[in-house]
Amino acid sequence: MALDHDDPGALAAAVLDEEARRQAEEDARSAAVVLPDDLLPGVGAAPMSLRAALRTGGPGMVIVMLLLHFVDELPRTIRVLAPDIQDTLGVSDTTLLGVLGFGGVTLVLGAVPMAALADRVKRVAIIPVAALFWAVFMFLCGTVANAFQLFVANAFVGLGLAHRIPVSSSLLADTYPIEARSRVFALENMGRPLAHLTGPLIVAGIATAAGGDEGWRWAFYALAIPPVIMAFVALILREPPRGRFEQEAVFGHTLDRAEELPVSIGTAFARLKKVRTFYYLCVGVGVLGFALIAIPVQFNLLLEDHYGYEAIDRGIIESLLWLMSLLVLPVAGRVFDARFRRDPSAVMRLAGILVISAGVLYLIGLRLEPIAPLVVFLGLAQACISASFIAAPAIISAVAPYRIRAQAFALLPVFVFLMGGFLGGLLVGQVSDAYGERTAMTVVGPAAALIAGLLIVYGARFIRADISLAVAELLEEQEEMQRIREQPDDVPVLQVRNLDYSYGPVQVLFDVAIDVREGEVLALLGTNGAGKSTLLRAVSGLGIPDRGVVRLRGRTITYVEAELRFAAGIVQLRGGNGIFAELTIAENLRASLLAADLSRAEVDERIAEALGTFPVLADRLGERAGDLSGGQQQMLALAMALMHRPEILLIDELSLGLAPLVVQELLRVIERLKAKGQTMIIVEQSLNVALSIADRAVFMEKGRVRFEGPARELLERDDLARAVFLGGEGG
Repeated sequence: MALDHDDPGALAAAVLDEEARRQAEEDARSAAVVLPDDLLPGVGAAPMSLRAALRTGGPGMVIVMLLLHFVDELPRTIRVLAPDIQDTLGVSDTTLLGVLGFGGVTLVLGAVPMAALADRVKRVAIIPVAALFWAVFMFLCGTVANAFQLFVANAFVGLGLAHRIPVSSSLLADTYPIEARSRVFALENMGRPLAHLTGPLIVAGIATAAGGDEGWRWAFYALAIPPVIMAFVALILREPPRGRFEQEAVFGHTLDRAEELPVSIGTAFARLKKVRTFYYLCVGVGVLGFALIAIPVQFNLLLEDHYGYEAIDRGIIESLLWLMSLLVLPVAGRVFDARFRRDPSAVMRLAGILVISAGVLYLIGLRLEPIAPLVVFLGLAQACISASFIAAPAIISAVAPYRIRAQAFALLPVFVFLMGGFLGGLLVGQVSDAYGERTAMTVVGPAAALIAGLLIVYGARFIRADISLAVAELLEEQEEMQRIREQPDDVPVLQVRNLDYSYGPVQVLFDVAIDVREGEVLALLGTNGAGKSTLLRAVSGLGIPDRGVVRLRGRTITYVEAELRFAAGIVQLRGGNGIFAELTIAENLRASLLAADLSRAEVDERIAEALGTFPVLADRLGERAGDLSGGQQQMLALAMALMHRPEILLIDELSLGLAPLVVQELLRVIERLKAKGQTMIIVEQSLNVALSIADRAVFMEKGRVRFEGPARELLERDDLARAVFLGGEGG
């Protein structure tokens, strides 16, 4: 039926119908990627005892990680001495909270690059170095004379502690089976309540034994000893294979991974934030950070200012707060493992409900004046939060691609300490200075926990789909590795599989798959907005896909940043925008190789090669590039790209805005490159131009591949050929 463009009602109805159709397609596609339970690692599996899990991976790893967790948490128990430090240094609540809270910020700043390092080198080698580093600065904290010195020393302690979460969590995930993973994490996390149960007593006891107004300094000196011991103990650890149990669960063995390019922090974050389960978990934990960091410090200030307790008394009370957590963690690990086997989403929902329960307990307990019920309610709230945190590493292990798992673990403290801890500490400190500690805790604690819990519960609805995507990625990898073993001489230069890509909430590529062989010229055709240029962005690393894989000569580069892809041989030429207009031709040629690790002689050699390919530029080296004609500018841009000797050359709109004679000249260059064996993908708006140079063609429409085959066969498809001619440029 023809659409009446003069009828606003009919036009609106057509728009709504089209949107409903698009949404239905999206819902169907999303439902299709949720795999049955028997294909989800750990789901529906037979129960496994903790003892059996420890036999599989060996007890050494989890025991060392438990001790390391215990030792790394001890510096946080220094808050029991916050009033004494405050009196010595003469600072306000806000300043003290900012100084102590910034250690959490540096922990965050260090955790992310530490995770990137952990995804590139042996993780067990990081632990001894980091432990010795923070031991030195822990000792220096005891020597400070003012708040600024404490700020600096505590900041470096945070940097040293940054290794534990990304390194320890990823090591445990790769050492122990999925069926008992929550119990393993619960065992390792026992170090936290043990540290907070005994640490305040140890810290307060040392300060009391040392005596005087500055006895707190000796607590810092003493806490510098355990990490030195752990640095030597950690030398017994052995590196486990990455993603071992996910691979064994999916196809019964561990893949032999080819050498891969490193994954950058920014690229990992861009990929992980598209994992919706992970996104809501991190945001929820970040909101919870407002309560996690601020309340313990404020509580110790309240114990001194309102109740008049000395350091040793505060240490005893602080320890009692963690007693319930110590009892709850083993139970939580068992419950989470059982629920994961039945329904992974139930694990995340329960974690969110526990956080909400903590908010309710905060709200009730903080209004109670007697110290005994106040401690009971805060202890129960802490137990709920500690139990919920057992679920986090198991969830992350399930939904995050194993290549960037350490960086996924590192982002949790980013949200906790940066979003909640530091900013929350400053906010709560200001409220405390104005209205008192109890009011500050009441304003922030319950609200933060309630909002955090609701976010985590909401995120549970996405976990099955996200696990399915991780499994699908593994299955595709196994299939491709098997194909490479069977046909080692038939590895594509470039391979794209199952690629989805979105700009914000709008998905523009759907399950795209292409192969490009050695020396092949592939024409990428399609209607306006079909997704052609977006596909090139995903290949060159200028954008990160929602799912799918990109490989260069068999090596997975899906999460590798654009600069490393460029160095590895993926070079993209953007149509009409590939030169520095204000520089001369010679300067453009040299500028294109500034970042290359080449000698002057090698640079001169490549410039000579480029000028041999484009002799029209040779006599105009001193001219400003912006004064060249459009065709000559395109030649210069192509020359600059070729100087990098690309494995594969991506050309976006070769003939865009150029006269036919100029296009013919460029095509002759492309033909010569083709004869030399240069592999190319050319996005082209002209069907005639594309078919004159291409071996194969891929036609895209609305983000999907509609045709792939020999270029000449496209002419036999009148509907597609007509769409290319009439679709216009772009895409």
